[in-house]
Amino acid sequence: MTARQLPGALARVPFPVIGSPLFIISHPKLVIAQCCAGVVGAMPALNARPQSQLDEWLHEITEALAAHDRAHPEAPAAPFAINQIVHKSNDRMEADMALCVKYQVPIIITSLGAREEINQAAHSYGGVVLHDIINNRFAQKAIEKGADGLIAVAAGAGGHAGTKSPFALVQEIRQWFNGPVALSGSIATGGAVLAAQAAGADFAYIGSPFIATEEARASDAYKACVVDATSDDIVYSNLFTGVHGNYLAPSIVQAGLDPSNLPQSDPSAMNFGAGAQKAWKDIWGCGQGIGVINKVQSTAAWVAQLKREYAQARAALAL
Repeated sequence: MTARQLPGALARVPFPVIGSPLFIISHPKLVIAQCCAGVVGAMPALNARPQSQLDEWLHEITEALAAHDRAHPEAPAAPFAINQIVHKSNDRMEADMALCVKYQVPIIITSLGAREEINQAAHSYGGVVLHDIINNRFAQKAIEKGADGLIAVAAGAGGHAGTKSPFALVQEIRQWFNGPVALSGSIATGGAVLAAQAAGADFAYIGSPFIATEEARASDAYKACVVDATSDDIVYSNLFTGVHGNYLAPSIVQAGLDPSNLPQSDPSAMNFGAGAQKAWKDIWGCGQGIGVINKVQSTAAWVAQLKREYAQARAALAL
């Protein structure tokens, strides 16, 4: 593992984990709990509905984390991130980004498109931009357009995911890029966090395990399904949003569909408005790493478990 100089807020992350922004599920309560536990908490801007709610949520998060830091100067909270869906169907992007500038959101995560103006807006106040990608070509385009770092979304990740092996994807990126990289794809133990670093990433990017936390805005049935399911229950399809992603088969069955015989969707029909909210409420996104998630617990308890496992893995390898 090579130590890299991380820019901006990324240098202040106490534990090398970024909680991925979970559509519908992430909200201030979860983000605050993640940050206070020492990992980056993140949520999509689009989770705040109506749009005016985003102002309220950003105020709540910034105030809560400031209060935590005053009370715990020896263990300040990790910075937080807001995810911007950079796609033509997102007609809120400019208004949402203006609020990110207002509150000087430390980390901006961009998805489904790279836009120079988003990067410039974040850089205007010292923010850091991470762009999620599924292949090396998209990675190069994102950096060319001014992103500071990359999120390598490999095979097995929850929600919209790629098909590349995490080893192949990180290796290719590290041939030409020495900036911040987070790796996503079935990471659900402290040992897997260490493995992500050994492979060349600076951070593990973890989403699905946070669904099964007390603070997550997911239904009890959704959380129970994450606890009960394994990688065999994950289905890869582009039917629901036009972009390929991983979903829990039981939720597809509940929707009256056959997980083994899903039709293909037209990618041009991709939409992240109200229709997407409904689709993801009924069809549950999830990654392949959930076989080790065996109970619902608090975010603080799960992150503490992750840290113990990470320390044990380092000790076992005498690192």
